[in-house]
Amino acid sequence: MHGMKRSPLLILLLTVLLDLIGFGIVLPLLPTYAKFLHATPFMIGLIASVFSIMQFIFSPLWGKLSDKIGRRPVMLISIFITAISYLVFSQASTIPLLIFARGLSGIGSANIAAAQAYITDVTDSKSRSGAMGMIGAAFGIGFIIGPVLGGFLKHNYGIPVVGYVAASLIFIDFILAVFLLPESNKNAQKMAFGFLKKRTANSEPRRSVSHFLEEKRVEYVDGLKLTFSSRPLALLMIANYIYTFAIVNMQVASILLWKEYFMATDEQIGYIFAYVGIWSVVVQGGLIRKLIKKLGEHKLFLWGHLFTFIGVFFVPFAPQNSLFTLGLVILFFFAIGTSLVAPINLSMISLYSYKQQQGQILGLSQSVNSFARIMGPFSGSILYGMNFHAPYIVAGILTVAGAVIAFSLFKYKIEALDPVTETSNG
Repeated sequence: MHGMKRSPLLILLLTVLLDLIGFGIVLPLLPTYAKFLHATPFMIGLIASVFSIMQFIFSPLWGKLSDKIGRRPVMLISIFITAISYLVFSQASTIPLLIFARGLSGIGSANIAAAQAYITDVTDSKSRSGAMGMIGAAFGIGFIIGPVLGGFLKHNYGIPVVGYVAASLIFIDFILAVFLLPESNKNAQKMAFGFLKKRTANSEPRRSVSHFLEEKRVEYVDGLKLTFSSRPLALLMIANYIYTFAIVNMQVASILLWKEYFMATDEQIGYIFAYVGIWSVVVQGGLIRKLIKKLGEHKLFLWGHLFTFIGVFFVPFAPQNSLFTLGLVILFFFAIGTSLVAPINLSMISLYSYKQQQGQILGLSQSVNSFARIMGPFSGSILYGMNFHAPYIVAGILTVAGAVIAFSLFKYKIEALDPVTETSNG
């Protein structure tokens, strides 16, 4: 029985890993390829953020659908959409087609909520966080293998082959899931093309898009009110937004900077991504737990911001011929800083959350993160178009603001707060 429980989890992790390698193959090539197609800075921002926009919209929809019709059909449909998106990408010789390919990819890759729900179905509470951590490790490995492979393929064979290889990986992923991924949601309705069936008087009423959007808006407003009723939670949400914004704003600009200022090839850019990915896996794969035990969340959160400041602010000031010497030292600080701040922010939000509403507050934190991922690429590419130092100076200022917030959190003891005590203390 134990073996049975483990095997679907292994297949799920393999599908997530293949998905992320496909994502990693394409991502570092996007800004420079968009520029090659004569995209304006605004358009480069749109190409980089349309993926996050679609993920933001479709993630809750896939999650809800997987509760209704089961995890397996949702995983299969979304994996298939992702594979098609990379085929479209291989032929994307115009900007509208590139935007369409990235949007489609965002819709397919929004299945992470369904994947997390699958893990919840097949694990008990003891082994769950370990399994969720394995998804984190899959992200790290995907970001080591993907960019190196993508850079090599683009440098030697061109964009169409990059798209074909990414699509082939996802099709392998699809075939594995078809034959080996069992349904984990025992309460799912059998999918006999239920959405094509005639509706009866007892059918659930169909909800309009505007009704869905209104529901979402009310959800966010309630979540924000709840979050801002607690000073430490409010500070952590603000820190989450400005930090994510700073990093994403700098990422798009960096790919252009490495190519145009440091004269790096696509292959070398792939190696840089892998270098950062390796340090992230080292920190998040085990080092972070030891550091938290030794120093505690507050200190690490502050140090993470200070490391990130060094890792973003000084990037464009390095001499042109020093990308693989001084440049790698600066990126070491970036890799360590980002590997500390993101997970600690999430864990502190859950530790400071009101006991009864942790799910809602963590969901809001995810949305805040998504908004930053949508806005950051526009800022990065537009600022880079004005002056190549600008995105890094802005990112540096924002990480200093984050460090100030991290420092101001020292005075709040970590405990899951009760709304009554918090408001009476506030």
